[in-house]
Amino acid sequence: MNAVTPDAILQLGFAFWGSKTLLSAVELGVFTALAQGPQDGDALARRLGLHPRSARDFLDALVALRMLERDGSSYRNTEAGDLFLDRNKPSYVGGMLEMGNQRLYPFWGALTEALRTGEPQNEARRGEDFFATLYADPARLEGFLKAMTGISLGAARAIAEKFPWQKYRSFIDVGAAQGAVPVQVARAHPHLTGGGFDLPQVRPVFEQYVQANGLADRLRFHEGNFFADPLPRADVLVMGHILHDWNLEEKRQLLAKAHAALPEGGALIVYEALIDDDRRRNAFGLLMSLNMLIETPGGFDYTGADCIGWMREAGFREAYVEHLVGPDSMVVGIR
Repeated sequence: MNAVTPDAILQLGFAFWGSKTLLSAVELGVFTALAQGPQDGDALARRLGLHPRSARDFLDALVALRMLERDGSSYRNTEAGDLFLDRNKPSYVGGMLEMGNQRLYPFWGALTEALRTGEPQNEARRGEDFFATLYADPARLEGFLKAMTGISLGAARAIAEKFPWQKYRSFIDVGAAQGAVPVQVARAHPHLTGGGFDLPQVRPVFEQYVQANGLADRLRFHEGNFFADPLPRADVLVMGHILHDWNLEEKRQLLAKAHAALPEGGALIVYEALIDDDRRRNAFGLLMSLNMLIETPGGFDYTGADCIGWMREAGFREAYVEHLVGPDSMVVGIR
């Protein structure tokens, strides 16, 4: 009979040690430095500006965490680290980790307060509006939108592959950010035209990204506020990592607006890190919902069954859930 041990409890309780080690590695540019090839530990430490006392343990901790590989005293990127954590590659997802390091890591220290009060624990505690400040600074906004692209690329490629696009001619991504979903869908399906809908400040970043991908003739930016303005009309509308920002009344409002903008037979794709219907397995989705507690006044994540119910209330005649990649799934509603 195996003895019960506290190992799993202790590993989870101190998981922030490993998390912060990775976040600091991204901040320091470890993976970008190693993208040029393996480097001796001492040389890498000097390049990164690490103190001799910290360098060896830090780099070897990344090896033990399977974020780096080592041969003797020479360190190199893993395949995944080279692809996703080199700042110079378009597949870089570290922008989200940079935001996690700079903003979310300290805010999550106040989770207990959020659980007791139900109030956000971010810049709002200081009377600041993070998004108002973000959208007023073009350089900072561009960095944020690039981060959104990094975290959405996998789901965008899966949507391009798994949704029956051959049945439709046009699509709009609502809350498009830099344009990851429109670009991936348009690349995979040359018969489609479409674009993205977002706030006016997003236009130059979206148009530059679309132009760089050679799709300016098929993808157009539509500016507006999805609460204040009607949604653009298209055969398919997409909302990715949007609904979880808002309270239940606001979620229902956005779904109703999407229904009104679609033709008969049109489709709405909602994708998130959906919580599994039993609320037992997708820990990432549940933790993302706690992140919405910390970041928003009323946002929360939800199950596929929840979203199907709201879609039916909005008038969609059919709805189903399909897994995309990792923790992300899509809910498809047919008008």
